[in-house]
Amino acid sequence: MKVIEITTPGGPDVLQAGERGTPQVSAGEVLIRVAAAGVNRPDVVQRLGRYPAPPGASDIPGLEVAGEIVELGAGVDGLNVGDKVCALVPGGGYAEYCTANIACVLPVPDGFSATQAAAIPETYFTVWSNLFDRAGLKKGETLLVHGGSSGIGSTAIQLAKAFGAKVVTTVGNAEKADFCRKLGADLVVNYKEEDFVDAVHAFTDGVGVNVVLDMVGGDYIEKNIACLAVEGRHVSIAFLQGPQVTFNMMPVMLKRLVLTGSTLRARDNAFKGEIATQLKTHVWPLIEAGKVAPVIDSVFPVDEANKAHALMESSTHMGKIMLEVG
Repeated sequence: MKVIEITTPGGPDVLQAGERGTPQVSAGEVLIRVAAAGVNRPDVVQRLGRYPAPPGASDIPGLEVAGEIVELGAGVDGLNVGDKVCALVPGGGYAEYCTANIACVLPVPDGFSATQAAAIPETYFTVWSNLFDRAGLKKGETLLVHGGSSGIGSTAIQLAKAFGAKVVTTVGNAEKADFCRKLGADLVVNYKEEDFVDAVHAFTDGVGVNVVLDMVGGDYIEKNIACLAVEGRHVSIAFLQGPQVTFNMMPVMLKRLVLTGSTLRARDNAFKGEIATQLKTHVWPLIEAGKVAPVIDSVFPVDEANKAHALMESSTHMGKIMLEVG
């Protein structure tokens, strides 16, 4: 099968087409003929040599796919050859074929193309797990999510609004601000023109937000803490400005804050399967009703994965970047 390999750690051009044998299906897995795959920030970090695949996972990048099941492993029930599915995978997405554990496989939503379906798993699994399971975001609460025009940000805005929360987000230009407002954000702050801490306090009448979903790290951590209300929850899922931070813990104590975070890729299939079940129950009806949807910025043929990575690193995109494989 044709694959896109990381030939050596480095820039986008280290992504090169290669040939490998079709992966063997293990018990509890399906083999998917991949039609489309998503491009995500962890793919970029892996390409740079800073995020190796978990033990036993493919070293081929790609954490989400959609396509058609062509083979069933032993013990697979409830799925059939020919089913159109999307899946969260620990690696191997930039390829013509990819295996997926059945716990992480979901049906392609009604009316969705493979490219649309492949844009769902990584961001929706991540946002659901961190916003609703870990942070316990509730109806009537207020969320601050940074990078509202990203794949994660655009998903968080839509899901938070769908479940009755208010949303504050940060962006770097007017075009991205308009994009986030159209998704339903209640307040959009251009961080290049305005201090988001001041904006949050003005918007909430000094109370602060209940949840922060942070992908930035660095000096944003202390600012996020300043934005949080009493009993607020701060969830870290990435560190674009680095994980090493120094901040004053006194507000954490005085406001009884919870600082937490998570990664998804290395978690076991049972954990991911629980998220998949919740998505199928609570989110798939919203997707099929047109109330939430992945927003796709750009689609590249898989042979141009290097261009897709360059776009990801430019941070000029709004929504998901996708690869067409099949």
